[in-house]
Parts: sequence; structure tokens; C-alpha cells
Amino acid sequence: MPTVRWLRSLTGGNATLDHMTTGNEHRAGAQPVGPVYRESLRTPFWWYLVALLVGGLLAAEFHISGLQLTDWLSFGILLPLSVVFVWAFGRGQLEISRGELRVRGAHIPLNELSGAVALDPLTMRRLVGREADPAAFVSIRPWIGSGVQLWVDDPEDPTPYWVVSTRHPQQVVDLVRSLT
Repeated sequence: MPTVRWLRSLTGGNATLDHMTTGNEHRAGAQPVGPVYRESLRTPFWWYLVALLVGGLLAAEFHISGLQLTDWLSFGILLPLSVVFVWAFGRGQLEISRGELRVRGAHIPLNELSGAVALDPLTMRRLVGREADPAAFVSIRPWIGSGVQLWVDDPEDPTPYWVVSTRHPQQVVDLVRSLT
């Protein structure tokens, strides 16, 4: 098969795929490119039912006033607004990717973490309650009882540790320990 002269000039005649990788190989010290762990911290479905009930009760209060305009206005605004409020409250995500842990817009490099421990619901409640450090970064969701505590090892960062809600705390701890 004849070689196309202009193609040969572009590649120098020595083009090979010897040094190409598929992206699945992990070299020593290299962080995976895609998300290693991702968890949606969504609200349970029954929160929407409770929100609709509360929105309906508030709209019914306006109905008692007897004004015709307030019926469609209160039900048309309060019911959808209650659903949007619950949806917005529960759209957080916990993600570990590219050597960082990300939650609610905050991120920390994994190499700045010195330790991690899984928290059961009782320990989590104590840690964010009376035994909490005011300088700690806390990202918890009330509908998720368990979580992880991550100690920060950065002398320039005043944050001593992070407390983050997760449904799978031991899996997150094992992953953080393996990647640091």
C-alpha cells in the first residue's frame, strides 16, 4: 500500500501507538480522572408529601379569609413553592474525583487529609452538637444519620476537620484512606 506523502510529512514517518494508554491504567502517584465516588444526598420522597401538606394547610388559611382571589393565588403559589423548596434543599452531592473531595461547592485535596473515621448517627450528633469545634467545616443533611470525619493536615488552613453526611461512611473512609 503506498504511503501518502503529506501524511508522512505530518507524522515524521515514525508515528506509533506505543506510548498511548486507555486511561484505565493507574500509574504510581497518578489520580484517576473521572469521579471515583459520587453520592446524591437527596431528600426522601416522603418529604415532598409533608411539604405539600404544609403548603396545603397554609393555602387553606388563606381560603378561610373569604377572598376569591386568594384561593387560586395561594394554592397556585404555595404548593409548587413547597415542592421546589424541598427539591432545592436536597440536591447536594458528595463526590471524590481528581484527587479532591467535593461537597456543596466546597472542595479539599485528598493529600491535605491526615485521617478519616466513619461516624454512626449517635457519634455524628455529638460531634456536630456539644462536642463540635466552631472552626470545623460541617456539611450535614438531617435525613442522613451517618457520616465521616476527615482531619485536615494543612498548617495554613484554620479548619481542623470536616464532618460530612454520607449513607455509606465506611466506603468513603476506605476510599479516602486508599487515595491519600
